[in-house]
Amino acid sequence: MNHYDAAAIEQKWQDKWEQADCFTASMDHTKPKYYVLEMFPYPSGRIHMGHVRNYTLGDVVARYRRAKGFNVLHPMGWDAFGLPAENAAMERGVHPGKWTIENIAAMRTQLKSMGLSYDWSREFATCSPDYYQHEQKMFLKFLEAGLAYRKESWVNWDPVENTVLANEQVVDGCGWRSGAPVERRLLSQWFLKITNFAEELLAAIGDLDRWPDRVRLMQQNWIGKSEGARVRFSIDGESPIDADHIEVFTTRPDTLFGASFLAIAANHPLALAIGENMPAAADFITECAKLGTSEAAVETAEKKGFDTGLQVSHPLDPAIKLPVHIANFVLMDYGTGAIFGCPAHDQRDLDFANAYGLQILPVVLPDGEDTANFTVTDTAYTGPGKLFNSRAWDGLDIEAGKAAAIAAITAAEAGTDETTYRLRDWGVSRQRYWGCPIPVIHCDDCGAIPVPEKDLPVILPDDVDFGGSGNPLSHHPSWKHTSCPKCGKDAEREQDTFDTFFESSWYFLRYADPTSNDGVNGEAAAYWLPVDQYIGGVEHAVLHLLYSRFFTRALSQVGYLDLGEPFAGLMTQGMVCHQTFQDEAGKWLFPTDVVKQGDAWVQTSDGTKVTAGRIEKMSKSKRNVVDPELIIQHYGADTARLFMLSDSPPERDMEWTESGVEGASRFLKRVWRMSQDPDLAPLGTAPLADSEASALALTRMAHKSIIGLSADIENFRFNRAVAQLHMLANAIADVKANDKGAAEAKRFGIETLTQLLAPLSPHVAEEIWQNLGHSTLLAQSDWPQADASLAADNEIEIGIQVNGKLRDTIMLPRDCEADDAEARALASPAIIRYLDGKAPRKVIVVKNRIINVVI
Repeated sequence: MNHYDAAAIEQKWQDKWEQADCFTASMDHTKPKYYVLEMFPYPSGRIHMGHVRNYTLGDVVARYRRAKGFNVLHPMGWDAFGLPAENAAMERGVHPGKWTIENIAAMRTQLKSMGLSYDWSREFATCSPDYYQHEQKMFLKFLEAGLAYRKESWVNWDPVENTVLANEQVVDGCGWRSGAPVERRLLSQWFLKITNFAEELLAAIGDLDRWPDRVRLMQQNWIGKSEGARVRFSIDGESPIDADHIEVFTTRPDTLFGASFLAIAANHPLALAIGENMPAAADFITECAKLGTSEAAVETAEKKGFDTGLQVSHPLDPAIKLPVHIANFVLMDYGTGAIFGCPAHDQRDLDFANAYGLQILPVVLPDGEDTANFTVTDTAYTGPGKLFNSRAWDGLDIEAGKAAAIAAITAAEAGTDETTYRLRDWGVSRQRYWGCPIPVIHCDDCGAIPVPEKDLPVILPDDVDFGGSGNPLSHHPSWKHTSCPKCGKDAEREQDTFDTFFESSWYFLRYADPTSNDGVNGEAAAYWLPVDQYIGGVEHAVLHLLYSRFFTRALSQVGYLDLGEPFAGLMTQGMVCHQTFQDEAGKWLFPTDVVKQGDAWVQTSDGTKVTAGRIEKMSKSKRNVVDPELIIQHYGADTARLFMLSDSPPERDMEWTESGVEGASRFLKRVWRMSQDPDLAPLGTAPLADSEASALALTRMAHKSIIGLSADIENFRFNRAVAQLHMLANAIADVKANDKGAAEAKRFGIETLTQLLAPLSPHVAEEIWQNLGHSTLLAQSDWPQADASLAADNEIEIGIQVNGKLRDTIMLPRDCEADDAEARALASPAIIRYLDGKAPRKVIVVKNRIINVVI
């Protein structure tokens, strides 16, 4: 018996696949196309177990679809710009480009060791001018079409990374990578008009029926369509600004008579005007600037305000006066930068009112409460009810109250109905070096002038100094200096670079033809797009996926392609987790540093006690990581792949365990041994039509496995697919040598098992296939065909009801005649007992489903 040498086998077949050019894709209109794509990685230098899981899932789909006759595109590339490379340059004294290219080389080798069926001829890195020159041209097209613009804006500023963050990149008030508390700054920024597509992006979510429901909901909530009213509150007395009123957008105009104050953002024009003449107000505005602009930062911060001394009149009763406060929880970029506070029915407003002694007047009465006794003190009432304390609207429910309120403010010429969106335009400027240069030149006379297309790409300088603070491009002695393309005078290049989500918002289009001089080859994109199956982490549900949906539409608008949605199907895989360990001093330990002795964990180095903690997502900070390279070296890539697929459904988190890996390894070795059974029938022998007992059972199981495992892969039930392989292996082992057709059935069974195993653990499957006598590559072979008649069970379980209640089940031949079924049912001991000597009035037989005895 040949020894199963995973390392030798895997290298052998990776070489053969490459020599046979198995995975290079080209347009072929004679076959249905299938584009499967996993979210491309940042080249950090080493793959981790999350990569192994993500890319294994995609590879199974790609190999299966290829075997099913599809023309498969399965590419790989690198999301190569970003601050980690710039930070590495500062820490290690190495250029970000050199660091990135070396990391790509290392990770490419690691990924190839997994046997992934990528078309490596389409590989690219987004940091290459060959790639980013095209997005510079796209930006110029967006400028020309009015989809890109520049304005002064309050932004989220990460004081550690010294760059702007999009709202989506602020998590709990902190930078998504640095973890530093985010501040507000006023900067001139470049924006893309994603809001132009808000309604279209929202409406199309309903058609994404192959996306997870939770991702669709997250996108829907982020776009945040709100129906409401824009209401004007007149400023009493002399106004510090040109306007004589403050505009407020509200989704609850029905609560207008519960209003007790107005609150404006710290950077509202009225607040800034007040701050110019009131030092205390200016100090408060400065304090607010230390708070980020994201909703998370606002919601978690203590609610603070500053009474401006101004008052406004109620839009429906000028006799009602409301104080105006500057508040740290109101953002200029949401709505109008001003809100009216109805403390009784909004918890944030209630907390503010209680802190500053403002009136709390309830105007929505819950069912079962009476108007005389209902009050609100510490908890706002946000549920349904009838309006009261609202004059002519008293007694109306909330929806009717909204309609009445909008009609009233419209009639009073104090406002109108309005639809608004939570979504804001995408700020794409970043103050860093390692990114795509924004192709704009600033001239004192001509303003911001696009770089002429003939002068693209604008390439980053190599000789940069990372010793100072801020953007190295701003400190470069010559790069930023140029001449104005319009008037020829001295000018400066734009020194901001694009947000790296700019690159990842169109990379999937570039794969269709990575050599196209136009950036996107319209013909190739029309053939390959949309991506049939996209796979990646749910953490990208808002950022990357929403930006990509917008970008595809924007590119279509400016003539690059004709496409709406970029990703027809989406699967979001769960995290890979591992138990955490700490030594007696609380220091985190790697799993390789510990060993279990009895019921306790100890350090392998000195036997000292170890505390085993929770099972958590693998992270470098807690050291609960397993190096994929070591696993592949020890067990082989096939084992790692199989375990990743077998542990749990792919959308759930999975726990990496040594016992689980060992189990996957044992199964592959078992299949290996089975394939070398000397009693197998010769190559080309089919199962006998008159096989007996266990041999026939194996043939049937093989056909059932083809059908079942195919459905499991198509529905991403990979753990069930692995279980199906185990059942088929058990059926092979159960064949009795003296049963007629045993040798033929075993040959058919092991060949079918090998073919079904191929997408999951491809190297060992190829080796077994060869050892079985085949000269073809499984990677280029068709998927096995099932005989539905043999896959069908001859006997099925049928329930027997007595007067509609299930009382027993029996096994009957499929399509059993009604008379025979009735006789078998009435002979059941359980049914005899329920009949208690009585003759049934009626027996109803529903073939292959159920029998109902009526007494």
